[in-house]
Amino acid sequence: MLVALAFLVLLGLLDFYIEMAWGKSWEGGWSFASGAPSVVPVSALFLLAILMALPVLRRSGLTRRELLVVYAVLLVGVPTVSHAVLAWMLVRVIAFHYGAQVQPHWGTHFLHYVPHWWAPTSLEAVEGFFQGRASVPWGEWLVPLAAWSSFALGVFVASLCLMALLQRQWITHERLTFPLAQVPLEMVRDPHGNGRRAGQIPLASTFGIGVLIGFGLNFMSTLSTKVPALPSVSLFMYDIIPWQRVGPAAGLGGLTLVFWPWMIALAYLIPADLSFSLWAFTIIRLLLTVAAIAAGATPQRPEDWYGSSFPAPVFQGTGAVLALALWVLWIARKHLARALRIALSRQSGRADADEPLSYRLAFLGLILATAYLVYFLWISGARVWVGLLLVLLTIGYFAVWARLRAANGMAFICFPCDIDHMLGVQMGNSTFRPVETVAMITLRWVYRPGFSVSSEIFPGSALETFKIADSAGIDARRLAKAIVLSFVFAWVTGVFIVLTGIYRYGWFGLDCSTGGWLGPMSIGDGNLIVSRLNPSNPDLNAVLGVLAGAAVTIALGIVRLRFWWWPLHPVGYLASNTWGAQWWFIPFFIGWVAKVLVTRYGGLRLYRRTIPLAVGLIVGDLFNGGLWAILAVIVQGRI
Repeated sequence: MLVALAFLVLLGLLDFYIEMAWGKSWEGGWSFASGAPSVVPVSALFLLAILMALPVLRRSGLTRRELLVVYAVLLVGVPTVSHAVLAWMLVRVIAFHYGAQVQPHWGTHFLHYVPHWWAPTSLEAVEGFFQGRASVPWGEWLVPLAAWSSFALGVFVASLCLMALLQRQWITHERLTFPLAQVPLEMVRDPHGNGRRAGQIPLASTFGIGVLIGFGLNFMSTLSTKVPALPSVSLFMYDIIPWQRVGPAAGLGGLTLVFWPWMIALAYLIPADLSFSLWAFTIIRLLLTVAAIAAGATPQRPEDWYGSSFPAPVFQGTGAVLALALWVLWIARKHLARALRIALSRQSGRADADEPLSYRLAFLGLILATAYLVYFLWISGARVWVGLLLVLLTIGYFAVWARLRAANGMAFICFPCDIDHMLGVQMGNSTFRPVETVAMITLRWVYRPGFSVSSEIFPGSALETFKIADSAGIDARRLAKAIVLSFVFAWVTGVFIVLTGIYRYGWFGLDCSTGGWLGPMSIGDGNLIVSRLNPSNPDLNAVLGVLAGAAVTIALGIVRLRFWWWPLHPVGYLASNTWGAQWWFIPFFIGWVAKVLVTRYGGLRLYRRTIPLAVGLIVGDLFNGGLWAILAVIVQGRI
């Protein structure tokens, strides 16, 4: 724990410069803190490699289990202080007051709906945050930090308790694959099988070959983008057919051949029916878009089809998310009923001794955390039923996201529709009070998926640590205490690092204010709020799209339960209705073909032997991102 917390401070400081000040997560490589292909921290994997490789550190005698505990602590703590969680929250709550100075219509339209205790309001505190060259006014930040830190803690506790209740169902009963957990487990292999020694990274093995291939290909591609004197090497993306702007063919979009090794490897690791379903449903979605344009709809790219008119892909996907949330709970109903019986009996503490949390504590923590989150929204001005609806939808998103990560490692999927947009379109903006609209959009850092934000990090990291504990024989209850300490420690140190850095350089002096997605999200949401305050009626097409998506998902689930040979997976249907499917379906097709050929002609024995190769491809890609992040530190962001 001491080793992990010490590195947590160092990585939090490095993350501020690499991600926020220099914006290296927006260029050629992957984020140093959040990582790729999902929220696996590149820094944590690099640290494992360093601890195992350097002779001085190897002589420290860290065992396999201790190294995995270090990884688990960093898995929870490092992404928490990244640009996608802590920094987004801080800039979001104070940006209203700055925006009101430069865009007066903000002040007249909605600034009076923002609770005064959400953020500092003085001119010095606000301008210092955005312009820099100022010291942190800690006195003015004391109340807002206490409020929002308590809210973040409530979100984390709810996620932890939810995962503690569901992890046994997914790890033991359903035996989900947890492909991303295989990355550290494969790296820190024990040559003696007793957990007492960590060994070295097996570069001479199939895993090592995969690492070298993944690293080499990605390094060559990234190097060609960093050094202008070298010829451009595009190894992974080829534009074959440009987008046709007119006619039904516009519904097909542009055809881009994508050969991302890590994504092909991920498709190889997950069940074949899932990888098949993703690319098959993507083709069906494209054909539906072509049919809609042929019937008179305005030609547009399929990935940009955000409207509620047929085929309404984002609303079909939203219905799939809601149906999957109910489906996850329905499948786990027997396990949850048993957990509730134990929690209410005198066996609590004994019958669940192997669980990360006692079932009684998990249920109580989930209920209390949910109640506090609703209370927070209520004192912010929202009605109780609106706060409860928003919190329950968020927890449902958390459950689906964690299930996707556990089963398929597909944590890179962006959910098709934000909660605020879903509610505003289906129920109509006039259903919600202005202060409720402000609250829903402000809380996007909690539930907006797709950019390693809270909906991915909080439940996914907790679940991943429980799987690592189960596979490596680590005491799950002690590890649960460790990751709670990790979150609190990371949050406190992260607040100090991020606020001090922002007031020194100014938000507009950081690269993340102009590069990537966070810049527009940090300031531009005020204009979104202004547009959402215009009254609108419920959109019947959106409601029908959600119902259709839910119906298809449930039907696919029922058919899969009744017929073992059924090839279409409901998660593939969800993934095809999200942004990014236009890139994913080619790598998943390649991974599916490779897995089918290997299992058909080599059997399960050959497939098991090639699993380390696939994991190595993912690790090699991560190592490439980490290497360029370290080089950025050495040259202070000039590469």
